Amino acid sequence: MNAPMIGMPFLSFLVLLVLSAIVAALFHWGFRYRLTSAIDGFIGQWVVAWVGAWLGPAVLGHWFDSAVLGNIYLIPAFIGSIAAAFSGTLNAKLVTGIVQNKGRSSE
Repeated sequence: MNAPMIGMPFLSFLVLLVLSAIVAALFHWGFRYRLTSAIDGFIGQWVVAWVGAWLGPAVLGHWFDSAVLGNIYLIPAFIGSIAAAFSGTLNAKLVTGIVQNKGRSSE
C-alpha cells in the first residue's frame, strides 16, 4: 500500500537534520555554549535547531534561488537554526538561574 506522506519529503527532512546538526555542533563544541556538558545537551540543541531551521524560511522568506536543496532555502534555514539554538540555550540558562536564585532567597 502506497499511502501519501503527511508533512515534508524525506530529502527536505534530511537537509534540515544535517543543517541543524552542524549548527548544534558549532554551538555545543565550537563555541561551548551548552545546555549541559553531556551529549543530551547537544541533542537538545539539535532538536531546537531543527525547529528553527524548519521555521526559518517561513519567517525570513525565500532567499537566493541558487541555494536551495530539497525544497529548503538554505540561508534562511541556517539563520533560523542559529537563532533557535541560541534562544533555546539562553532561555534554559535563564530559567536555571532564576530557579537557583529563588532557592537562595528563600533561606
